Amino acid sequence: MIQFPILNEDINVQHNFTPESLRDRYGRRIDYLRISLIDHCNLRCVYCMPLHGLQFIPKPELLTPTEIEQIARAAIAVGFSKIRLTGGEPTLRPDLIEIVERLAAIPGLRTLAMTTNGIRLPKMAHDLKRAGLTRVNVHMDTVNPERFRRLMRWGEVEEALAGVHAAQEAGLTPVKINAVVLRGYNDEDVAGLAALTLDNPWHVRFIESMPLGIQANEAIRGYVPNSESLARIEAEHGSLEALNEGELVGEARMYRIPKAAGQLGFINPVSEPYCDDCNRLRLTADGKIRLCLLTDHELDFRTTLREQGMDALKPLFVRAVTAKPVGHQLRHGIYPAQRGMSQIGG
Repeated sequence: MIQFPILNEDINVQHNFTPESLRDRYGRRIDYLRISLIDHCNLRCVYCMPLHGLQFIPKPELLTPTEIEQIARAAIAVGFSKIRLTGGEPTLRPDLIEIVERLAAIPGLRTLAMTTNGIRLPKMAHDLKRAGLTRVNVHMDTVNPERFRRLMRWGEVEEALAGVHAAQEAGLTPVKINAVVLRGYNDEDVAGLAALTLDNPWHVRFIESMPLGIQANEAIRGYVPNSESLARIEAEHGSLEALNEGELVGEARMYRIPKAAGQLGFINPVSEPYCDDCNRLRLTADGKIRLCLLTDHELDFRTTLREQGMDALKPLFVRAVTAKPVGHQLRHGIYPAQRGMSQIGG
């Protein structure tokens, strides 16, 4: 064990480790890396991105496909086994297929998934599957066309649904639909979203809004606890069946409408934080490892890679895992301000 300062703390860092033994200071096994490919998006959801005044990452500061692969290889070498590609909107990367091919070929990677708004999936889903992508989550906050345009501002609900169907047809399954619920925008639509699972084997997941960056006030004003969303769904569809004995599956509590083909998930980062079970780090599109979605602590992997080479990444991952905080501070009114969701990757 060695001692050195990190993020203004003196932390004991594992030096002799195996991928099976690497854990953070709180005993959590960290094996899930979310990689943001780009901070651009072809939508402008009100809780995520403003319509004007955005400053996007200059292209030279974005990680290249080779750099993304090198960082992923280092992560898998220390014990990560699951990767999710995010954005912004990852399908806007013109080299997305190359990135997927590079990552899918890394020995030891068990799952390679992607979160997208689905709009470009009809043209890309089969190519992504052939390149090695495992499955997708599609972000769709409502099935009501008018409220879709008001909340997500650009795009049409029919485009997102077409993306869901394209993913299903390509075998990127199980397809998961993510919906952030915001009061006054789509809180009345949760039962309609839940109804998508009646005849389709999809997982529809409801996510509490989280305050991040310059759009934090929108998330705070519109916050709806998932207990309220669940009650709305049960008022329409009857009592839900709890799955997994009511325990978390990843970050979600899973349910089913009786006899439905699909499942419902409730992700409660504000009302019911799941920090004790967190298993992830996030890589931003400009190469920073973010230790927690809801804190501003980051480590610069891009500079390390470009100045010191790939060999320096493995010990830096050990350092990042060791430094991961116990959890966020939302209940104390402390939320991250340096980046918004589109700049982090969700």
